[in-house]
Amino acid sequence: MCFYRGHHEQFKDFFSQDGGVVFCNDVCSVMEVLGHEYNPVQWRLFIDSSEVSLKVVLLYNGNRFPSIPLAHATSLKEIYESMKLLLGKIKYYEFKWKLCGDLKVVALLLGMQLGYTKSCCFLCEWDSRDKKNHYVNKLWPKRTSLTSGEKNVVNPSLILSEKIYLPPLHIKLGLVKNFVKGMDKTCCGFEYVWNKFPNVSDAKIKEGIFIAPQIRELLQDKQFDEDVNETERNAWLSFKRICKDFVGNHKAAIRILCRTC
Repeated sequence: MCFYRGHHEQFKDFFSQDGGVVFCNDVCSVMEVLGHEYNPVQWRLFIDSSEVSLKVVLLYNGNRFPSIPLAHATSLKEIYESMKLLLGKIKYYEFKWKLCGDLKVVALLLGMQLGYTKSCCFLCEWDSRDKKNHYVNKLWPKRTSLTSGEKNVVNPSLILSEKIYLPPLHIKLGLVKNFVKGMDKTCCGFEYVWNKFPNVSDAKIKEGIFIAPQIRELLQDKQFDEDVNETERNAWLSFKRICKDFVGNHKAAIRILCRTC
Protein backbone atom coordinates (compact mmCIF):
# COMPACT_ATOMS: atom_id res chain seq x y z
CA MET A 1 0.00 0.00 0.00
CA CYS A 2 2.82 2.41 0.79
CA PHE A 3 4.43 1.71 -2.58
CA TYR A 4 1.29 2.53 -4.57
CA ARG A 5 0.63 5.68 -2.53
CA GLY A 6 3.90 7.10 -3.86
CA HIS A 7 3.63 5.59 -7.32
CA HIS A 8 2.66 8.94 -8.84
CA GLU A 9 5.89 10.69 -7.78
CA GLN A 10 7.79 9.68 -10.94
CA PHE A 11 5.11 11.32 -13.11
CA LYS A 12 4.70 14.60 -11.21
CA ASP A 13 7.20 16.53 -13.35
CA PHE A 14 5.31 15.62 -16.51
CA PHE A 15 2.01 17.19 -15.44
CA SER A 16 1.08 20.82 -14.85
CA GLN A 17 -1.91 22.64 -13.43
CA ASP A 18 -3.43 25.80 -14.84
CA GLY A 19 -6.49 26.93 -12.97
CA GLY A 20 -8.84 23.97 -12.77
CA VAL A 21 -7.11 21.98 -15.51
CA VAL A 22 -4.45 19.33 -14.86
CA PHE A 23 -2.69 18.32 -18.08
CA CYS A 24 0.34 16.40 -19.37
CA ASN A 25 3.13 18.66 -20.60
CA ASP A 26 5.47 15.93 -21.89
CA VAL A 27 3.78 12.93 -23.48
CA CYS A 28 7.02 11.42 -24.79
CA SER A 29 8.58 11.30 -21.30
CA VAL A 30 5.49 9.63 -19.86
CA MET A 31 5.71 6.96 -22.55
CA GLU A 32 9.39 6.44 -21.80
CA VAL A 33 8.75 5.93 -18.08
CA LEU A 34 5.95 3.48 -18.85
CA GLY A 35 8.26 1.55 -21.18
CA HIS A 36 6.22 2.08 -24.34
CA GLU A 37 7.79 2.64 -27.74
CA TYR A 38 5.87 5.77 -28.61
CA ASN A 39 4.34 6.13 -32.03
CA PRO A 40 1.43 8.62 -32.33
CA VAL A 41 -0.15 6.50 -35.07
CA GLN A 42 -0.63 3.63 -32.61
CA TRP A 43 -2.58 5.76 -30.12
CA ARG A 44 -5.91 7.55 -30.36
CA LEU A 45 -7.25 10.41 -28.29
CA PHE A 46 -10.47 9.96 -26.33
CA ILE A 47 -12.43 12.89 -24.88
CA ASP A 48 -15.48 12.47 -22.68
CA SER A 49 -17.24 14.14 -19.80
CA SER A 50 -19.36 13.09 -16.85
CA GLU A 51 -21.43 15.03 -14.35
CA VAL A 52 -18.32 15.97 -12.36
CA SER A 53 -15.39 16.19 -14.79
CA LEU A 54 -14.07 16.47 -18.33
CA LYS A 55 -11.25 14.05 -19.18
CA VAL A 56 -8.82 13.38 -22.00
CA VAL A 57 -6.96 10.05 -22.31
CA LEU A 58 -4.84 8.17 -24.83
CA LEU A 59 -6.04 4.72 -25.89
CA TYR A 60 -3.84 2.16 -27.58
CA ASN A 61 -5.14 0.71 -30.84
CA GLY A 62 -5.91 -2.89 -30.00
CA ASN A 63 -6.21 -2.27 -26.24
CA ARG A 64 -2.92 -4.01 -25.44
CA PHE A 65 -1.90 -1.28 -22.99
CA PRO A 66 -3.87 0.61 -20.34
CA SER A 67 -5.17 4.09 -21.09
CA ILE A 68 -2.93 7.07 -20.31
CA PRO A 69 -4.59 10.20 -18.82
CA LEU A 70 -3.58 13.46 -20.48
CA ALA A 71 -5.93 16.06 -19.01
CA HIS A 72 -8.59 16.35 -16.34
CA ALA A 73 -10.83 19.27 -15.39
CA THR A 74 -13.67 19.59 -12.91
CA SER A 75 -14.63 23.18 -13.70
CA LEU A 76 -14.92 22.99 -17.50
CA LYS A 77 -18.15 22.29 -19.31
CA GLU A 78 -18.45 20.28 -22.50
CA ILE A 79 -18.41 23.27 -24.86
CA TYR A 80 -16.36 24.45 -27.85
CA GLU A 81 -14.11 26.75 -25.78
CA SER A 82 -13.24 23.90 -23.38
CA MET A 83 -12.26 21.61 -26.27
CA LYS A 84 -10.05 24.31 -27.75
CA LEU A 85 -8.36 24.89 -24.38
CA LEU A 86 -7.69 21.19 -23.75
CA LEU A 87 -6.25 20.56 -27.21
CA GLY A 88 -3.86 23.45 -26.72
CA LYS A 89 -2.75 22.28 -23.28
CA ILE A 90 -1.86 18.75 -24.40
CA LYS A 91 -0.15 20.01 -27.59
CA TYR A 92 -2.50 18.14 -29.87
CA TYR A 93 -1.30 19.93 -33.01
CA GLU A 94 2.20 18.59 -32.40
CA PHE A 95 1.14 14.92 -32.35
CA LYS A 96 -2.14 15.04 -34.35
CA TRP A 97 -3.61 11.84 -32.94
CA LYS A 98 -6.69 10.21 -34.37
CA LEU A 99 -9.63 11.00 -32.13
CA CYS A 100 -12.69 9.19 -30.85
CA GLY A 101 -15.58 10.30 -28.67
CA ASP A 102 -19.34 10.55 -28.64
CA LEU A 103 -21.16 12.47 -31.34
CA LYS A 104 -21.52 15.56 -29.16
CA VAL A 105 -17.74 15.78 -28.70
CA VAL A 106 -17.21 15.22 -32.43
CA ALA A 107 -19.65 18.03 -33.26
CA LEU A 108 -17.93 20.42 -30.84
CA LEU A 109 -14.47 19.66 -32.21
CA LEU A 110 -15.66 20.29 -35.76
CA GLY A 111 -17.37 23.55 -34.76
CA MET A 112 -20.88 22.33 -35.54
CA GLN A 113 -24.06 23.56 -33.92
CA LEU A 114 -25.61 21.26 -31.34
CA GLY A 115 -29.26 20.34 -31.03
CA TYR A 116 -31.88 19.28 -33.57
CA THR A 117 -30.31 20.95 -36.59
CA LYS A 118 -30.97 20.42 -40.27
CA SER A 119 -27.45 19.37 -41.32
CA CYS A 120 -26.09 17.57 -38.26
CA CYS A 121 -23.70 15.15 -39.99
CA PHE A 122 -20.07 16.03 -40.66
CA LEU A 123 -19.75 13.41 -43.40
CA CYS A 124 -22.68 14.26 -45.66
CA GLU A 125 -25.49 16.77 -46.12
CA TRP A 126 -28.13 14.49 -44.66
CA ASP A 127 -31.29 16.46 -43.91
CA SER A 128 -32.50 15.42 -40.45
CA ARG A 129 -35.87 17.09 -41.01
CA ASP A 130 -36.67 15.42 -44.34
CA LYS A 131 -38.22 12.36 -42.72
CA LYS A 132 -40.12 11.33 -45.84
CA ASN A 133 -36.89 10.56 -47.67
CA HIS A 134 -34.85 9.10 -44.80
CA TYR A 135 -35.53 5.53 -45.89
CA VAL A 136 -35.99 6.33 -49.57
CA ASN A 137 -32.97 8.44 -50.51
CA LYS A 138 -29.84 6.36 -49.92
CA LEU A 139 -27.36 8.76 -51.51
CA TRP A 140 -26.89 12.13 -49.83
CA PRO A 141 -24.39 14.75 -51.05
CA LYS A 142 -20.99 14.48 -49.42
CA ARG A 143 -20.02 17.38 -47.18
CA THR A 144 -17.03 18.97 -48.86
CA SER A 145 -16.14 21.63 -46.28
CA LEU A 146 -16.82 22.87 -42.76
CA THR A 147 -17.17 26.61 -43.29
CA SER A 148 -18.36 28.78 -40.41
CA GLY A 149 -21.83 30.14 -41.03
CA GLU A 150 -22.81 27.44 -43.53
CA LYS A 151 -24.91 24.31 -42.97
CA ASN A 152 -24.97 24.42 -39.15
CA VAL A 153 -21.25 25.15 -38.73
CA VAL A 154 -20.81 27.98 -36.21
CA ASN A 155 -17.11 27.82 -35.27
CA PRO A 156 -13.81 27.04 -37.02
CA SER A 157 -12.99 23.34 -36.94
CA LEU A 158 -10.40 22.36 -34.31
CA ILE A 159 -9.35 19.15 -36.05
CA LEU A 160 -9.60 17.57 -39.47
CA SER A 161 -12.66 15.43 -40.12
CA GLU A 162 -10.32 12.72 -41.46
CA LYS A 163 -8.94 12.33 -37.93
CA ILE A 164 -12.29 11.22 -36.49
CA TYR A 165 -13.05 7.62 -35.54
CA LEU A 166 -16.79 7.01 -35.50
CA PRO A 167 -17.89 5.71 -32.04
CA PRO A 168 -18.89 2.02 -32.25
CA LEU A 169 -21.68 2.42 -29.69
CA HIS A 170 -23.39 5.11 -31.75
CA ILE A 171 -23.12 2.96 -34.87
CA LYS A 172 -24.83 0.16 -32.99
CA LEU A 173 -27.56 2.46 -31.63
CA GLY A 174 -28.25 3.82 -35.11
CA LEU A 175 -28.48 0.38 -36.72
CA VAL A 176 -30.89 -0.88 -34.04
CA LYS A 177 -33.01 2.24 -34.47
CA ASN A 178 -33.27 1.71 -38.23
CA PHE A 179 -33.99 -2.00 -37.79
CA VAL A 180 -36.84 -1.53 -35.28
CA LYS A 181 -38.40 1.32 -37.27
CA GLY A 182 -38.34 -0.89 -40.38
CA MET A 183 -39.99 -3.89 -38.69
CA ASP A 184 -43.50 -5.00 -39.60
CA LYS A 185 -45.61 -3.60 -36.77
CA THR A 186 -48.26 -6.32 -37.22
CA CYS A 187 -45.89 -9.30 -36.84
CA CYS A 188 -44.85 -11.21 -33.73
CA GLY A 189 -41.32 -9.81 -33.75
CA PHE A 190 -42.33 -6.23 -33.03
CA GLU A 191 -44.87 -7.37 -30.45
CA TYR A 192 -42.13 -9.39 -28.73
CA VAL A 193 -39.94 -6.29 -28.45
CA TRP A 194 -42.92 -4.38 -27.05
CA ASN A 195 -43.52 -6.99 -24.34
CA LYS A 196 -39.84 -7.53 -23.54
CA PHE A 197 -39.29 -3.93 -22.43
CA PRO A 198 -42.50 -2.91 -20.61
CA ASN A 199 -40.76 0.00 -18.88
CA VAL A 200 -39.79 1.62 -22.19
CA SER A 201 -42.32 4.16 -23.46
CA ASP A 202 -44.34 3.44 -26.59
CA ALA A 203 -42.81 6.43 -28.35
CA LYS A 204 -39.24 5.17 -27.80
CA ILE A 205 -40.09 1.67 -29.03
CA LYS A 206 -41.74 3.02 -32.19
CA GLU A 207 -38.65 5.15 -32.88
CA GLY A 208 -36.25 2.31 -32.01
CA ILE A 209 -34.53 4.21 -29.20
CA PHE A 210 -32.75 1.75 -26.91
CA ILE A 211 -29.71 1.87 -24.66
CA ALA A 212 -26.68 -0.43 -24.77
CA PRO A 213 -27.80 -2.91 -22.02
CA GLN A 214 -31.16 -3.37 -23.74
CA ILE A 215 -29.45 -4.06 -27.07
CA ARG A 216 -27.15 -6.63 -25.45
CA GLU A 217 -30.17 -8.30 -23.87
CA LEU A 218 -31.92 -8.48 -27.23
CA LEU A 219 -28.80 -9.86 -28.94
CA GLN A 220 -28.66 -12.73 -26.47
CA ASP A 221 -32.38 -13.53 -26.77
CA LYS A 222 -32.79 -16.56 -29.05
CA GLN A 223 -36.58 -16.33 -28.90
CA PHE A 224 -36.45 -13.00 -30.71
CA ASP A 225 -34.55 -14.65 -33.59
CA GLU A 226 -37.45 -17.06 -34.03
CA ASP A 227 -40.30 -14.57 -33.77
CA VAL A 228 -39.21 -12.22 -36.55
CA ASN A 229 -40.08 -13.00 -40.16
CA GLU A 230 -37.54 -14.28 -42.66
CA THR A 231 -36.55 -10.87 -44.05
CA GLU A 232 -36.13 -9.38 -40.59
CA ARG A 233 -34.24 -12.47 -39.41
CA ASN A 234 -31.66 -12.13 -42.16
CA ALA A 235 -31.17 -8.46 -41.35
CA TRP A 236 -30.97 -9.19 -37.61
CA LEU A 237 -28.39 -11.95 -38.04
CA SER A 238 -26.29 -9.61 -40.18
CA PHE A 239 -26.51 -6.99 -37.43
CA LYS A 240 -25.38 -9.55 -34.85
CA ARG A 241 -22.34 -10.35 -36.98
CA ILE A 242 -21.49 -6.65 -37.20
CA CYS A 243 -21.73 -6.36 -33.41
CA LYS A 244 -19.50 -9.39 -32.92
CA ASP A 245 -16.87 -8.82 -35.62
CA PHE A 246 -16.79 -5.06 -36.17
CA VAL A 247 -18.13 -2.89 -33.33
CA GLY A 248 -17.39 -5.33 -30.52
CA ASN A 249 -14.36 -5.56 -28.24
CA HIS A 250 -12.53 -7.86 -30.65
CA LYS A 251 -12.49 -7.35 -34.40
CA ALA A 252 -12.47 -10.34 -36.71
CA ALA A 253 -9.50 -10.91 -38.97
CA ILE A 254 -9.84 -9.28 -42.38
CA ARG A 255 -10.28 -11.83 -45.14
CA ILE A 256 -9.19 -10.90 -48.64
CA LEU A 257 -10.83 -12.94 -51.38
CA CYS A 258 -8.96 -13.12 -54.65
CA ARG A 259 -10.70 -14.03 -57.88
CA THR A 260 -8.90 -14.79 -61.10
CA CYS A 261 -10.46 -13.90 -64.44
